Amino acid sequence: MNPEAQQDVSVSQGIRMMFYMMKPNETSFQTLEEVPDYVKQATPFFISLMLLELVVSWILKGKPPGRLDDALTSISAGIFSRLPSLFSRSIELTTYIYIWENYRLISLPWHSPWTWYLTFLGVDFGYYWFHRMAHEVNIMWAGHQTHHSSEDYNLSTALRQSVFQIYTSWIFYSPLALFVPPSVYAVHLQFNLLYQFWIHTEVINNLGPLELIINTPSHHRVHHGRNRYCIDKNYAGVLIIWDRIFGTFEAENEKVVYGLTHPINTFEPFKVQFHHLVYIWTIFWATPGFFNKFSVIFKGPGWGPGKPRLGLSEEIPEVTGKEVPFSSSVSHLLRIYAVAQSALMLAFYEETFADKAALSQVTLLLRVAFIILTLTSIGFLLDERPKAAVLETFRCLVFLMLYRSGHLKPFIPSLSFAFEIFFSICIAFWGVRSMKELASSLWK
Repeated sequence: MNPEAQQDVSVSQGIRMMFYMMKPNETSFQTLEEVPDYVKQATPFFISLMLLELVVSWILKGKPPGRLDDALTSISAGIFSRLPSLFSRSIELTTYIYIWENYRLISLPWHSPWTWYLTFLGVDFGYYWFHRMAHEVNIMWAGHQTHHSSEDYNLSTALRQSVFQIYTSWIFYSPLALFVPPSVYAVHLQFNLLYQFWIHTEVINNLGPLELIINTPSHHRVHHGRNRYCIDKNYAGVLIIWDRIFGTFEAENEKVVYGLTHPINTFEPFKVQFHHLVYIWTIFWATPGFFNKFSVIFKGPGWGPGKPRLGLSEEIPEVTGKEVPFSSSVSHLLRIYAVAQSALMLAFYEETFADKAALSQVTLLLRVAFIILTLTSIGFLLDERPKAAVLETFRCLVFLMLYRSGHLKPFIPSLSFAFEIFFSICIAFWGVRSMKELASSLWK
């Protein structure tokens, strides 16, 4: 995909692409370079739908659809997961292209509606098996658990993605490369992902006969539950028929409690992304025997010596329905500050993706480092970590250095001076707070 050579999607196309309602004749391309970056162009539609969900939730329930700290963490994970694509093409595409160029058996016509619909089914079938294995193979779960770590269920949860999940998902799509052109595959890979955005909500209930065929918010709520009846169910991307065929379907009945069976209780992005890898590493070395160590990696997350491949269902903690999600206890003022800094970082993130072809590798690396530093610092602030003030002081200093050296440019030039004043004030505030915390720790 070549973002520089693309036309923007219309509002009509943008809405329809979020629900996999685009037509073959408007989404068929001869070369991969012609394929739009639909995911990148979906950003305004993500925001619009989240705002719509907020309004509908207030009207129907008298409250927002989730918590601010959880939503910020989900958005942070989504940003984190997209950063590697600034430096190279997705492994899901590079491996596909390699197989296509070296091992394809036949070449289906790229402009045929039959190829389009066959690829729709093939990508969705591949996603079902990837998703299922991401729950049944511990090393794959280490990536996918990021998406399940939210204890809320709203549209922001859909953005909570793993940074390294794609390094295993490509395996399940690779058979398509034997006959489906990469340009057709690239379209459906994106549409399959975008479709799954709208099903992450509690404001839509049962959809009647559609529940028999497609994946819906009701079906996917079950998938995100930590109730025993929800575990390892409803893996579908678009079509729920795969779960019905392969015996993994479960209808929504009792109230769903969301999140991991053992909540991680943090908003810090590195822990959200990598904590299960650390857990696997620890268990791997503590488990005796070569085959047991092998099983730690390749059997289910709940496996242990003497247990079935996927573990014992009775060891899954029971839910009572009275579980209280982990929340930050920071002040409302600090929450507003976190939102403001996240919004600024998001603007620089969008600008970096838009201008990446014109940026030097040094500037690109420095911007990515600053984005990661910002995500981490906001997580530290929400977690109320002891060194949060020190890290935020350092982050604001880094911003000013990058800003004055030209590696970060004002997206609103007229506000350039205001940015410098704002971050100078932030440095002073967090610097003083750091000194107070240091003095307090010394007196103890």
